[in-house]
Amino acid sequence: MPLTGEIATAQPVMVIVGPTAVGKTDVAIAVAMALGAEIINADSRQIYRYMDIGTAKPTPSQQASVPHHLVDIVDPDEIFNVTDFQRAAFAAIEAIHGRGHLPMIVGGTGQYVSATIEGWQFPGVAPNLALRAELEAYAQSEGWQALLERLRLHDPVSAEQIDGQNIRRVIRALEVSLETGRPFSDFQKKVPPGYAVQSFCLTLEPREALYERADQRIQQMLDAGFVDEVRYLVDQGYTWDLPAMSALGYPQIGDYLQGDVTLSEVVVELQRATHRFIRRQMTWFRKYNADARWLQSDGAADEILFMVENWLRTLAG
Repeated sequence: MPLTGEIATAQPVMVIVGPTAVGKTDVAIAVAMALGAEIINADSRQIYRYMDIGTAKPTPSQQASVPHHLVDIVDPDEIFNVTDFQRAAFAAIEAIHGRGHLPMIVGGTGQYVSATIEGWQFPGVAPNLALRAELEAYAQSEGWQALLERLRLHDPVSAEQIDGQNIRRVIRALEVSLETGRPFSDFQKKVPPGYAVQSFCLTLEPREALYERADQRIQQMLDAGFVDEVRYLVDQGYTWDLPAMSALGYPQIGDYLQGDVTLSEVVVELQRATHRFIRRQMTWFRKYNADARWLQSDGAADEILFMVENWLRTLAG
């Protein structure tokens, strides 16, 4: 469904978010094919090349069926953060609108989505690698709680808002606060980009059903060669201190490759870690996607298509 000139002026952007394993990819592709839309990936790990199985990246055939953006755009040892994503997403949205198509932001990294559609502003402080190394060492020796308390001394607002176990985010907040002399939270302003946004959050209830689907996908990843994928990354020299290599599943497989655990133990730990990750994702979506329409993922494509077609007609006047 090409966009009319009136709709293009309104800059419509559609969003589909949801926790891992809920079925976002299949739903998004079905909707995009029906609308002639283009998908902008908002998964912070699918941006990396060579990390296909463990990130549940859309297959080559899926990517061929609908234009995909921001997939396989950096190597695992390159720095790519939410600021980089926002900039790239804005450019992709503009290009898609220029072709008269509907941009669809799809993924499970809530921070990426919120930063784009809400227009988060960023401090523009360059990484201080020495300071980051010092803070990482402090977290390892004293624990994440101590690092969070250190942030609280400089920026109590950010300390309350950031998940303390997300050490990289705590370190970034401390880095900005220490480098600028101002609390990181001072920079967390929003300048909405003026998009007309229609958001959907996919879920699967009861929660145990989602956990079961996630567990099944873990086994499918292993059957598809997840261990070999991680072995290849290690053989190529990608080290475990890289943010990319901390992606869910990769450290667990790394422990197996180093002979520290059995593959059966990896499966159990990866199931637990995935369940925790799902809970964190759902907490984010409830907090930051209040305007989203929540839908059961099974059968969601038809519901979304119906609502989006009506929405586009309304925008067109």
